[in-house]
Amino acid sequence: MAIENGKKVEVAEKDKMVKVMKKDMVRPSKDLGRRECPLVTFDLPYVTFYYNQKLLLYKGQNSNFDYWEEMVGKMKEALGEILVDFYPLAGRLEMDEEGVLRVVCDADNVGVEVVEAVADDVGIAELGEDESSLLLQEIVPYTGVLNLEGFRRPLLAVQLTKVRDGLAIGCAFNHAILDGHSTWHFMNSWAEICRGSSSISILPFHDRSKARNTRVKLDLPSDPSQLATSPLMREKIFRLSGSVIDKIKSDLNSSLSNGSKSFSTFQSLGVHIWRAVTRARHLNVEDYTVFTVFADCRKRLEPPMPESYFGNLIQAIFTVTATGALLENSPAFGASMVQKMIEMHDSKTIEGRNKEWEASPKLFQWKDAGINCVAVGSSPRFQVYDIDFGWGKPETVRSGRNNKFDGMVYLYQGKGGGRSIDVEISLEAQAMENLEKDKEFLME
Repeated sequence: MAIENGKKVEVAEKDKMVKVMKKDMVRPSKDLGRRECPLVTFDLPYVTFYYNQKLLLYKGQNSNFDYWEEMVGKMKEALGEILVDFYPLAGRLEMDEEGVLRVVCDADNVGVEVVEAVADDVGIAELGEDESSLLLQEIVPYTGVLNLEGFRRPLLAVQLTKVRDGLAIGCAFNHAILDGHSTWHFMNSWAEICRGSSSISILPFHDRSKARNTRVKLDLPSDPSQLATSPLMREKIFRLSGSVIDKIKSDLNSSLSNGSKSFSTFQSLGVHIWRAVTRARHLNVEDYTVFTVFADCRKRLEPPMPESYFGNLIQAIFTVTATGALLENSPAFGASMVQKMIEMHDSKTIEGRNKEWEASPKLFQWKDAGINCVAVGSSPRFQVYDIDFGWGKPETVRSGRNNKFDGMVYLYQGKGGGRSIDVEISLEAQAMENLEKDKEFLME
């Protein structure tokens, strides 16, 4: 049984293109004794999200991939070493006697699941196609698995799949214990050790109490299977070159009057996507539309947290307007709303949001994103194409199929480098078809 956008889909064993060869549990290379890591207010709302999935595709060069067993052994050995520093990923979720969630890493709860698989009839180009396919759920582990499963499953699962012309590394991270910033910190550190370094460049900062020290008791759902699932969608990557990004930004800023604050690249691209998706949905002028950003709070807190803070340190922030107002005014109208929303999210606002949530905890689901929502996660600032395990940089980096809902957008650094950005969008089928024909969005 597989999961297709929240819906169960039968995949017969004989129809599977990926053959699992081996499954191991990789443990930290040193005995860590018992380690505990509390989940704080920034972590807890995501317990009812799904595992966050990432896929990195590496094309074989100079017969490197002929030495499959040696490569996999090297990766697993490096993983064991890196788990000493990133020990929360080796633990399990646990609820203490007061009903507060934490991660526990001890002799009974330790290890990361690593699957070795082969897909001889699958190529890197097929997996890296702009539109995602059902095949990804055979390549990336834990599709359709909720973070709540972390009480009995590993908090990180990795699948190493040998394909026809390279290697696919599929990873599933329990989103209740880390955000995108921490995900890529871990991935870069793992690659660094695999390349032969004796230590990592940036050690993770684990004291989450420095960001928030309030203990919150959660009432977890008794039947997680009843949590809402997303409707059937299409998922596609739109690759915008640096020159296109520059034009979107310069066109927007050229409309500003003297003395107005210029718009950043993110604000410019954000409103460009918001307007395009809203057009593609063919909404009525009076219909509301919401723009959401999962904002990194590391530098917004007082005192600020280090970049190496390991955990979730994000908050979802929103702005809303009528469709007519967004589309009939110039792009600067929506961009100003986005700019104001981001600037207002300071330490005082974050503190207020934390206190409000702690007074009445609510576990997030995709349906809470807002009506006609465009929600932006990840960041092109993450250096995802620098992740070199010793056989070159990835050919393609993308998300798996989890945590995708109508209007979810992931931004990635473009493979071409510079200012290029990959925009990964999930939309209902008709809206996606409309977006594909939108020359204003495509900048044609």
